[in-house]
Amino acid sequence: QVQLQESGPGLVKPSQTLSLTCTVSGGSITTNYWSWIRQPPGKGLEWMGVITGSGNTWYSPSLKSRVSISRDTSVNQFTLRLSSVTLEDTADYYCAYGTTFMAISWGQGTQVTVSS
Repeated sequence: QVQLQESGPGLVKPSQTLSLTCTVSGGSITTNYWSWIRQPPGKGLEWMGVITGSGNTWYSPSLKSRVSISRDTSVNQFTLRLSSVTLEDTADYYCAYGTTFMAISWGQGTQVTVSS
């Protein structure tokens, strides 16, 4: 069973770059699809992007200029970076796994607050 665990700072200052890492166990990130999804307070889920087992990436058009997803296959981790954060980037961030673009297994999530 694939398990995912997000890690990273819970507080980021405006204009800085948010960086979160997802550590995967029970499966290899060299196969399937590995996503980042977030949920701002009181709002719905927002898909941010995905990295495939072959290393290809796709991003949400609304975030494309600020978001990147990379991976380190040696430690089975993938990383989200979101640049130039604003207060509106405050959210619960989740990493997720799927055999297609649709996520079927999620991490517990990590809360990120953007504040000066």
